[in-house]
Amino acid sequence: MFFFPQYCSEMNLIELEWQHLKRDEIAGLMFKDELELAYAVIDGVDTRGQKGNYRT
Repeated sequence: MFFFPQYCSEMNLIELEWQHLKRDEIAGLMFKDELELAYAVIDGVDTRGQKGNYRT
């Protein structure tokens, strides 16, 4: 029997998406507040969706 650790970010697919989002879409940007960050994340997810040809 093989046991996984309690949390393994490599096994969680959303963690890979967050990594690409942070590295490719919003890297180096500064935000005035949480709302501006939220809009940047939304735009980044939309951009990644268009590049990958999937619906967001």
